[in-house]
Amino acid sequence: MYIVTIVLLIILLSGLRIAQEYQRGVVFRLGRHVGLRGPGLYWIWPLGLERAVTIDVRTRTVSAEQQETITRDSVTVKVNAVLWYRITDAAKSVIEVADADAAAYQLALTGLRNIIGQHDLDEVLQERDKINALLGDSIVGPTRAWGLEIQRFEMKDVELPAAMQQVMAMQAEAIREKRARIIKAEAEFEASVKLSAAASQIMENPAALELRRMQMISEVGAENSSTTVMMIPSDFVTLSQTLSQYFQKRTDVVSASTG
Repeated sequence: MYIVTIVLLIILLSGLRIAQEYQRGVVFRLGRHVGLRGPGLYWIWPLGLERAVTIDVRTRTVSAEQQETITRDSVTVKVNAVLWYRITDAAKSVIEVADADAAAYQLALTGLRNIIGQHDLDEVLQERDKINALLGDSIVGPTRAWGLEIQRFEMKDVELPAAMQQVMAMQAEAIREKRARIIKAEAEFEASVKLSAAASQIMENPAALELRRMQMISEVGAENSSTTVMMIPSDFVTLSQTLSQYFQKRTDVVSASTG
């Protein structure tokens, strides 16, 4: 009797299970799902009457292997991606799919190739947030049926062919040169406007012209140069022009009277 009691006690103790805080036990009784157990200590019927499958419900990070695919504009690229997901329904992850982790991984690879193939190369490179959102949406439906929650699915790296990298570098250089020329043209236009306004103001005010002449003399003198610049006031220039015209007219009159 004592031996029987010990055997029964051992059999009963063999049904004890411990689930960590991040684990859940999916219990089957004679092949039928009867509920979840855990976290903590729980007990199932021994001798094969009940079976518990322990499921980890923490977030999992899966790095998708590099996929070679073709964009919509026929450019071959190699793309890496990272998937974050967690099991929200432990029972479905066991009952609805044979291997939830492998199924999620293969579904992510398929979705990655499909989404990249639906977009041009420029969209893949410049609109990463949009592409990442589409990647997540493409696998949310099927994984929800398996008791999984997709938290994030994002591209990590896009590798381009060497020839395409050279073409893009030339394109970027051409764009930079275009911007530089536009900026230079705008600066020259603004300078011409300022110079035109300054010339108009100086012509209207002879005193301003004289001040400018004096400023130029001081600027030349401040430099270490042996060149000496003599600036003639504009009144002298005007007087000389008037006298030249006067003497020219006198010469013409004398020549006419003599002839």
